[in-house]
Amino acid sequence: MTPKERAEKSAAAMWADDNASQWAGFEITSVDEGTATLEMSVEKHHCNGHGICHGGVTFMLADSAFAFACNSRNQATVAQHNIVSYLAPGRLGDRLRAEATELSLTGRSGIYDVKVTNQSGTVIAEFRGMSRAIKGQLFEE
Repeated sequence: MTPKERAEKSAAAMWADDNASQWAGFEITSVDEGTATLEMSVEKHHCNGHGICHGGVTFMLADSAFAFACNSRNQATVAQHNIVSYLAPGRLGDRLRAEATELSLTGRSGIYDVKVTNQSGTVIAEFRGMSRAIKGQLFEE
């Protein structure tokens, strides 16, 4: 099995039980070893009292991309620590894209950066996630 095939099979296994990402309207558009891209369209129910995409929704999109990237090797992995910086608002009708990239993987610990942009390429948020591998796999190999 190639690394990309493993990443795609891992993503499919995770997605099958990822009710939160499905409920939020996220879509996996790309996955490979140590990387993942998810997208969503900002709808009315994603917007806060200021009429912009709720920061928690933006965070959730970035966190989900991070999760698919750090689980791409079929090793069960969870978030240990995350930080986010909001740089611009997402707006109703925007198409947001979260691209997660692995920066480091040493033993059971990983570091990932996620950039959230809109359809014009404007950076909405920068997210850094630290992961920790735990026992188990997403599928039998």
